[in-house]
Amino acid sequence: MMPNPSATRAKLRRIAALVRKETSQLFRDSSSIAIGVAMPIALILVFGYALSLDVKHVPAAVVLEDSSPAAVELAAGFTLSPYFDAHLVASMARARELMLARVVDGIVRIRPDFSRDLNRGAGAVQFLVYGTDANRARIIQGYAQNAVDQWTRRRSAEGQASARTGRIAVQSRLWFNAANDSHYFLVPGLIVLIMTIIGALLTALVMAREWERGTLEALFVTPVRAGEILLSKMIPYFALGMVGLGLCILAARFLFHVPIRGSVAILVGVSMLYLLIALAVGLLISSLTKNQFVASMATLLITFLPALFLSGFLFDLHSTPAAIRALSYVLPASYYVSLLQTIFLAGDVWSVILPDTAVLAGMAAVLLGLTRVVATKRLA
Repeated sequence: MMPNPSATRAKLRRIAALVRKETSQLFRDSSSIAIGVAMPIALILVFGYALSLDVKHVPAAVVLEDSSPAAVELAAGFTLSPYFDAHLVASMARARELMLARVVDGIVRIRPDFSRDLNRGAGAVQFLVYGTDANRARIIQGYAQNAVDQWTRRRSAEGQASARTGRIAVQSRLWFNAANDSHYFLVPGLIVLIMTIIGALLTALVMAREWERGTLEALFVTPVRAGEILLSKMIPYFALGMVGLGLCILAARFLFHVPIRGSVAILVGVSMLYLLIALAVGLLISSLTKNQFVASMATLLITFLPALFLSGFLFDLHSTPAAIRALSYVLPASYYVSLLQTIFLAGDVWSVILPDTAVLAGMAAVLLGLTRVVATKRLA
């Protein structure tokens, strides 16, 4: 049966009127503007400038017990390193005192027999690390090993290394993050949190607020249908979410100099898919709860906290238990994080983009359909 043009025009007029109403309400509500615009700016500045997983300027005590040129040169490698804030001390006892007082986080000990053992092909350097934070300790150990390896390579290049040491220079390179800067993956991951907050939290609150105030009941006596109400709720906040996305991309590129090696159009496209998922989840929660407090708590538990801890944004999912790793496969944020990090840092890798985008599209279709069904039962 052919659609009735007059009915279609009437439907579009109703949707346009509802969208104007929601947009006016959005601009009148300062809290929505704060969450949608001010919070993304605050989050990206705080996470970008304050949060860093890089370890630099590690306070370390260098105990130089050998006065040979080789030992002095090795100690200078720690002193001049940007990763260490070296303090030369005279004895191991003093270094232990500094470690116990948490003045230093590591001790480099160059023993009195260092140069003699080096000539025999068995030179060794002792490195002690304050190990309460295991991850930080491993990073510091790696930096110390790198400082020693650089010293060894310099001696080899100058022809000073003993043939009996058998040391081989290792040439290493970091793919996709040559600067070894944690902002390269923190800032793209932060976009996930911002899109989740704007999409899920704002829509959950606005729908629950209307239930509490009783304004939805006034719409029940009008010809407006449930799907039209949902669409009018989504359009303004979808636009607000895209504004937040634009702010994030600009900050990533020009504030933190994170490269965008893939297509910006693909980046925007997958972000639109994820934003639709977040909007659907927010509307679904608020339609079921009808209470702002319950809706906000449920949204945080279902969307924001999993996006923060279980999406791969902060923690490597391969290091988590199998049950947690399996749970991450049902989280839309996991696929969005993978897409963002790939597009920003690796480029248009279609073997990652196509399957992850397909999963997001399927999730969006299911959640939007489920929201429509629930809203029909609750609103119609």
